[in-house]
Amino acid sequence: MPTIIQVKVKPNARASSFTQSDDGIWLAQLKSPPVDGKANAELIDLVAEHFHCKKSAVSIKSGASARIKRVSIPDI
Repeated sequence: MPTIIQVKVKPNARASSFTQSDDGIWLAQLKSPPVDGKANAELIDLVAEHFHCKKSAVSIKSGASARIKRVSIPDI
């Protein structure tokens, strides 16, 4: 059963980072602009790298065009 995490995305950042805040929501700062799915692709790369899983196992369940997204990751 995959785990769903809530991620707040900030595109066009100076550096890419992926951190968790005190309230449990993850913050992803992405270098990519929110154009043609580039930011979503970078988000999937960051999440897969952080949780040590394949990129194909990570998916955006809702909020593909919103700043707050629900992302599915495999159970670790």
